[in-house]
Amino acid sequence: MHSRKIAWWVGIPGVLLVLGVMAFAIFEPIQVLPRIRLSPGYLLADQQGESFTSEDVRGDIVLYTFRYSGCGEACEGIDQTMIDVHSRLGEVDMGDTDFRLVTISFDPATDTTEVLTTEADAFGADGVQWRFATGEEAHLANVVKAGFKVWYEEQGDGSFRFDPTLVLVDGWGVIRGEYEYQTLASDADKIIHHLDILTEEIRNANGAAGLAYEAAHLFLCYP
Repeated sequence: MHSRKIAWWVGIPGVLLVLGVMAFAIFEPIQVLPRIRLSPGYLLADQQGESFTSEDVRGDIVLYTFRYSGCGEACEGIDQTMIDVHSRLGEVDMGDTDFRLVTISFDPATDTTEVLTTEADAFGADGVQWRFATGEEAHLANVVKAGFKVWYEEQGDGSFRFDPTLVLVDGWGVIRGEYEYQTLASDADKIIHHLDILTEEIRNANGAAGLAYEAAHLFLCYP
């Protein structure tokens, strides 16, 4: 009898743990963005002709998009999303984390420093919070196609076919969101919501709260 009582009391913590795990998995009290993969390192030149590397934005949340200056209607959706997110940053409590926007051109032959400057000015990109950049053709292919996994292909007339995509990267260089533009609606609302989730995780990354966020990753508590 005595041994049965001991076994019963010993079993209670295990039962409570199982119930707690089930409750966490079902009710998802904390949401997180998935850790998709590491983003690529890069060495580019921005609209001011200055060297711009992935280390320059280490520690910052970055929203990337990929285009070229002659893309016209094909870029209208992603361009508007970048503009909308840029203008709505006041809706997000960023805390001590800086937010950057980076637009990478995969057409360095056409998108010279002067062209990038004109494009950046048209979008209100200041070269600090929002930078336009490009680089050597082979390096761009490694960064954009292999690293960010955004497809593009040059056509015979100098234009490009490509998948309009935005990529959200956290301060550790981990891709946390991929958004292929949908013509029926802007992704700005979703990205602003995801920024809220990500910045809250960053603010609570240490201590006991950090363990809860790791549990949210374990149980795939994604929006």
